Amino acid sequence: MTIAPNPKEPPSRFVQFSEDTMAYEFPVFYSDLFLTHDTGAGHPENATRLVAVVDYLKASQRKHRESELNLPMASGSRNDDLAKQKDDWASRIVWREPSSRSVLPDVHRVHDSGYVAALKAFAKKGGGYLDADTLASPQSYEVALLAVAAWLDGVDVVIEQQSPAFALVRPPGHHAERDRPMGFCLLSNAAIAAHYALASGVERVAILDWDVHHGNGTQALIEENPNLAYCSFHQSPAYPGTGAATERGRYQNVLNLPVPPGSVLADYQMLWEEQAQAFFSDFLASAKSSLLIVSAGYDANQADPLAGVSLHPEDYGWFTQQCMKLTPAVLFGLEGGYDFTALAESVAATIRVAIEAMDKS
Repeated sequence: MTIAPNPKEPPSRFVQFSEDTMAYEFPVFYSDLFLTHDTGAGHPENATRLVAVVDYLKASQRKHRESELNLPMASGSRNDDLAKQKDDWASRIVWREPSSRSVLPDVHRVHDSGYVAALKAFAKKGGGYLDADTLASPQSYEVALLAVAAWLDGVDVVIEQQSPAFALVRPPGHHAERDRPMGFCLLSNAAIAAHYALASGVERVAILDWDVHHGNGTQALIEENPNLAYCSFHQSPAYPGTGAATERGRYQNVLNLPVPPGSVLADYQMLWEEQAQAFFSDFLASAKSSLLIVSAGYDANQADPLAGVSLHPEDYGWFTQQCMKLTPAVLFGLEGGYDFTALAESVAATIRVAIEAMDKS
């Protein structure tokens, strides 16, 4: 079976801003179909998470458009154009529907085919609890495949344009293991995307996981490949109880950086400067082509109900700056984040800082 190409031509990386200025566009892969993965009343991983993010981003876009309508007649100078460009990050978001590509070959590269078939059959029979935390509804299997498609579409665009994108999807993926779902996750989106990138010709792929929980599934599914690397910042002790700092992977391609409850940005910054920055730089430096994938979970926010780390939405802007310093080829993909306001503000901070970094490049 071959992978069907994306039927939509990717947009240009830039949009005309004035006669002599080009502005970078930021693709966000999203579909309302992601809302149909029904986890039931009271479950923290629910459709309102995405609704909150989409509403926040689109409200920011409307606010910019309205502010432009209220501006006095512009002088037309280059300085005026650049001043507008600096403040219009939300207007640069381009919403893209995931393609209808066949992703099963890519899923089977990571997950046992028997597990995938069982997940399909389970959803077809009506769904229910897969484990104590993880549910599937009748639509969940197809939605999970669509989420994979969004991640792979994002890989394609990032590779082609050498600029960042965001896969705004659910269900999340970094806990899903080769043969079982876990921790709200059905398919291991980041691991699938990483292996797909290698198959597409990228020489090395690094994954940064800043979700507050360790991505046990992602680590297990990439650590046997010397061309893949995984670094996780996560609270410890916390679910799922994995991610010890002593785990380094067969090829020294794993770096786990556990942080205690109550940790703040300064604690993350110290770990980045002392360990993570060199880990990523060394891994990516010798590659002829590379990609950075971010498992972008936002449950390390102080407001989040499922953990005890004390980050704030703007702190993810700092994380994004560090990613963009490593490479402009960054795919961000949503994982956790269960306080709706903090989640929306954090995603916005990520996108805004990524756009600002591209404007300076």
